Amino acid sequence: MKEAILYQRLKDDRVRCLVCNHHCLIEPNQRGICGTRENQNGTLYSLVYGQAISEAIDPVEKKPLFHFLPGTVTYSFATVGCNFRCRWCQNWPISQQPKPKNPILGYKLPPATIVERAQASRCPSISYTYTEPTIFLEYALETMKLAHQNGLKNIWVSNGYMSNETLKLILPYLDAANIDLKSFSEKTYQTYCGARLKPVLENLIQIKKANVHLEVTTLVIPGVNDSEKELTQIAQFIAQKLGQDTPWHISRFFPAFLMEDTPITPKETLQNAAAIGKKYQLKYLYLGNV
Repeated sequence: MKEAILYQRLKDDRVRCLVCNHHCLIEPNQRGICGTRENQNGTLYSLVYGQAISEAIDPVEKKPLFHFLPGTVTYSFATVGCNFRCRWCQNWPISQQPKPKNPILGYKLPPATIVERAQASRCPSISYTYTEPTIFLEYALETMKLAHQNGLKNIWVSNGYMSNETLKLILPYLDAANIDLKSFSEKTYQTYCGARLKPVLENLIQIKKANVHLEVTTLVIPGVNDSEKELTQIAQFIAQKLGQDTPWHISRFFPAFLMEDTPITPKETLQNAAAIGKKYQLKYLYLGNV
């Protein structure tokens, strides 16, 4: 447990968390939406600092990143918790575990140990992944600083919902990111993820402007975000706002979590999305989960 670095103290021991775009107003002895940040008598704490739930050595292409250190492996880790509640989440047993006030699962894994293990495994990078790195900002940021001091690169795999304050803190240490653009509909983000689209779009633009290597992933789900109109909007946004050299990973949905009854995405739908991407002259289009 560690005191949070981005929050406001308010009257009556309430606090406002500033780590992501939910800006949760948290009453005493309650947690924010992510389930990992708790107000204890007017002080906000991260409950997951130094508490990993998963670690692995993955091919960097698994993130997926196809144009950053290709052919290498990356030391990957996560804590429990997420500020989204995506109904199709593949990692829901760990992403949704702390909500609303469940005990925090995990084991001690200090930042220095992460860097040591990455080096011992000959990984040129560390990936903050599996759940959502924004909600373990304090843990991630300290690890990122140590990684750079030791010549390692930092990769975030994120939903892109971090606050401006969080983005400013991480950008000096962030080398690459894969951001999910889950939909181009505010209604879809609200209904299926419990979030908003606009902050994600704004953060994608800021990350690109900061010269961080950026790749975008869209999980295409039947009946949710697979319309010609929406796929066109996504491709157009990437081409016009992020650049035609920004890789777009178009991934196939498989039933999971609260959407077990939704069918697998037809390959033809993915191929149609890629054709739309080509229409907007996107140079790097990849079909995932096929």
